Amino acid sequence: MNEFLGRVFSFEKQVYRDQAALYSKLATDGQSPKALMISCADSRIVPEHIVQAEPGDLFVCRNAGNIVPPHATQNGGVTSTVEYAVMALGVRDIIVCGHSDCGAMKGLMNLPALEKMPNVAAWLRHSHAASNVVNECYPDLEGTERVRALSLENVVAQLNNLRTHPSVAAGLARGEISLHGWFVDIHEGVVLALDGQSGAFVKVDETRPLPIAVPARQRLAADRGAHLEAAE
Repeated sequence: MNEFLGRVFSFEKQVYRDQAALYSKLATDGQSPKALMISCADSRIVPEHIVQAEPGDLFVCRNAGNIVPPHATQNGGVTSTVEYAVMALGVRDIIVCGHSDCGAMKGLMNLPALEKMPNVAAWLRHSHAASNVVNECYPDLEGTERVRALSLENVVAQLNNLRTHPSVAAGLARGEISLHGWFVDIHEGVVLALDGQSGAFVKVDETRPLPIAVPARQRLAADRGAHLEAAE
């Protein structure tokens, strides 16, 4: 903790001083983050570092396994964060970010080992869809390759869960929200992004447009024109 204390003093004396104008603006005008990132609580993954964010740029929700529980009547921290980000802050981009060597995914592969951590085991039930996909579609993978496949499929599963949240569902239907699935490879120092068209994760390349899992595009199931004509 003494090491952290020294960094706090450094923040006060140097970091804050160098960015005093930015902090003053944020304190006066409030926040208007560009995106919400739901990432793993793993200490090796720092969302602000990944996107080189300044204070005020990124709204962050971190938990074990970068999980988004499906919307339900029972309240929860992730649900509240998503709702607030979309409805109060007007966030238009939501990123679910997984990573390599994820301890939560390792736990999901060996649930009996979590017998003494019942809360962790219960939390990971929100990733059972990803686990089932890997069991059915990647039966031959083992070890690190299996963990990687599970981590990638978990990002896809959590994006699906995210779409059950009313604020997100409405934003998608209006064409105002884009969903992004990212995967950080700690060993290689690269970021992969889910391409919604191909369904595959591809390496982010500055020479190509960023792959988007669900791009902002209005989607209304009912034909409003036909409905209005019928009403007339």
